[in-house]
Amino acid sequence: MKTSKKVLIISYYWPPAGGPGVQRWLKFAKYLPDFGWEPIIYTPENPSYPIVDETLLKEVPENIKIVKTKIWEPYQLAEKFSKGNKKYKAGQFDVGKNQSMMSKLSIFVRGNFFIPDARKFWVRPSISFLKKYLKEKNIDVIVTTGPPHSLHLIGLGLKKEIPNLKWIADFRDPWTEISYYKHLKLTKSSDQKHRNLEKLVFKTADLTLATSYSDAKNFRKLGANSVCITNGFDTSNFVEADKSKSDKDKFSLSYVGVLEQLRNPENLWKAINELLAEHPDFEKDFEMKFVGRLDDKILENLKASKVGKHLQILGYLAHGESYQEMQNSDLLLITNFPNDSSKGIIPGKLFEYLSTGKPILSFGPKEADVSKILEETKAGKHFDYSEIESLKSYILQIYQLCKSGNSNSKNANIDAFSRKNLTKDLAEKLDILVTE
Repeated sequence: MKTSKKVLIISYYWPPAGGPGVQRWLKFAKYLPDFGWEPIIYTPENPSYPIVDETLLKEVPENIKIVKTKIWEPYQLAEKFSKGNKKYKAGQFDVGKNQSMMSKLSIFVRGNFFIPDARKFWVRPSISFLKKYLKEKNIDVIVTTGPPHSLHLIGLGLKKEIPNLKWIADFRDPWTEISYYKHLKLTKSSDQKHRNLEKLVFKTADLTLATSYSDAKNFRKLGANSVCITNGFDTSNFVEADKSKSDKDKFSLSYVGVLEQLRNPENLWKAINELLAEHPDFEKDFEMKFVGRLDDKILENLKASKVGKHLQILGYLAHGESYQEMQNSDLLLITNFPNDSSKGIIPGKLFEYLSTGKPILSFGPKEADVSKILEETKAGKHFDYSEIESLKSYILQIYQLCKSGNSNSKNANIDAFSRKNLTKDLAEKLDILVTE
């Protein structure tokens, strides 16, 4: 389809970056031309990605225009002082008794010296480069997507230079309301700087996108013109499960992604330990698979428990292989931060979980958006971090269904979460912006 409207997408994450951060705008860019929009990507030339997945390069649209400029980041320097600093660039932190003095210092420096984050050094050079590029290329709309939220400061700067420019600020995660924010050891002054910048972005952007219903509502309270477009799944990526890689004699509970300390479901491990002790058949059949990055402290504790004998640690796999592991599993695990402010976080992998038809076991605060989606789609059950007995009953129920051969399920009402349908929604909003 011939396109006449151009949207510049300013994104730190782009293939070969791996993980969920890259998927959202990779998929939007794939389908936008179907709805009359030409996407152009602006991304760093030399980024420091926490995860790399070379296979995602195959999903980049063939003729897409990609513009790159160099970025300077302090992470490589920080990692020389401590290997533990590597996790900070992915928003992960040691907490409580797991924090060393070096860890505490690194967190303090990250929160107070790099506002809003350590990619801030790309902001001014990008504004200088893009204000000329936008005029030369007749760009209709720009999109900034964060985290890193410093990219929204690029949008702020460009809007100041070109007041008539249409700008969408996309928040894949919240800024000051994300759970790890309170762990940044911020001074009162630094906290105020974060909040002032956040409000300025909300009030200046023509449209703010949220990935959850609760986040959109909270953003509106802070002055944003905010709507929700969730993440989703891409039907073109569906592949049949490779049964040869599946151990049919095992009952597999799988976690795909990054599991850090702040989202560690300790009540789940307690429940499973009790089930292993109480039910010999379950103890014989159970396996716990981790695909992705598992925090060292969590792994250490699991190995010291009954669960340790049932672990499969597969590490980071390419996206397609990860999806096959989802399909070969019997129960899929998803976790969120336990506090109420995280009700609106909907992890991106939830939608790929939905597409498999496998039951989903979810953890997070009560009345979370994830819980609503699971209820609407009849795809699984959501628990808070204090439940034990009801959790054990649910796991046993799924286990017994699998043993009897009656575990096949079809999730309902999931078409709304397809990447193509979500992109259609985005394109309609872009059309409205350029006609205002």
